[in-house]
Amino acid sequence: MRVEVKSEPRCTYIVEARFAAGSPLGEAIAKDMVAVRIGPEMRMVVVGAAPYFKRHGQPRVPQDLAEHKCINFRFPSLGGLYAWEFEKNGRELRVRVDGQLIFNNVGLVCKAVLDGLGLAFLPDDMTTRAVADGRLISVLNDWTPPFPGYHLYYPSRRQQSPAFALLVEALRYRG
Repeated sequence: MRVEVKSEPRCTYIVEARFAAGSPLGEAIAKDMVAVRIGPEMRMVVVGAAPYFKRHGQPRVPQDLAEHKCINFRFPSLGGLYAWEFEKNGRELRVRVDGQLIFNNVGLVCKAVLDGLGLAFLPDDMTTRAVADGRLISVLNDWTPPFPGYHLYYPSRRQQSPAFALLVEALRYRG
């Protein structure tokens, strides 16, 4: 069996792209697809460096982000800016933040926030170590609940080979 991994920040329709499967975040997929969870839940977090917070204070609610320098992420293939997604007590809120920096690479966003250039909205697994050692501070945590992580998805109508079935079982998250 040969496995080819293509990484891009947009959801490509796998049948048109001639792939056997895809792996988007979450479990929202087209109706004719099967989704198999392949990773744990994830969480997005708002983080900033301690020196930034000393100069600008900490936001207490997502609306306070309008008063902060936020580091934006632009989807490379789609062109749009990512709206930060929050939820608390069943209330969902999408915030379009403003700032002087926009990147199309989350690694660069992470570097900029570590350099104290503003606040960022990043997957918590990218920030865990920096938060633990005090380089970053996580805020608005009560507004960022976990969400379904990565799923493998594939067409429900296509006959899958035994090798593909083995791959699906090997990747299945058993947390």
